[in-house]
Amino acid sequence: MKLPDAEQLLEALAAQLRPHVDEETGLVGIHTGGVWVAERLHSLLGMRLPLGTLDIAFYRDDFDKRGLKPGIQASKLAFDVEGRDIILVDDILYTGRTARAALNLLFDYGRPGCVRLAALLDRGGRQLPICAQFVGGVLELPPHTPMVVLAKTSNGRLALTLEESTDAR
Repeated sequence: MKLPDAEQLLEALAAQLRPHVDEETGLVGIHTGGVWVAERLHSLLGMRLPLGTLDIAFYRDDFDKRGLKPGIQASKLAFDVEGRDIILVDDILYTGRTARAALNLLFDYGRPGCVRLAALLDRGGRQLPICAQFVGGVLELPPHTPMVVLAKTSNGRLALTLEESTDAR
């Protein structure tokens, strides 16, 4: 199976976002792949506010089954969320559970004025009514196919790969 070029998806996503961001928009990436995408978008869009990051490990609805994985990251939001327009960034939108967990965590920081979801790739297969407003690309895959995973190369470029796993993200 040929996967889309992640760098081209990133450029397409940045082009979609550009008219919708201003100096007061907050950009928040979901660890880990969403943070990689958000870091690049933050730079491409010349955003003023510092980049926010969320680690949803404790907010997942399968936490009791998965337990804690090594490498838990601190969530960082160095700006006030209250009333602010936020763009929440995920790498691969699949079941919608990651985005749901991130929304729960984000609201622990305050009540944003508006939250819009941006995803590098939408692979279909939603289990929750979650929809991204900004998507770099769409790749519809049947259930129980390998996971599409975002990787970061040694030179900082983004690449999509396939990984054998049945874990819903």
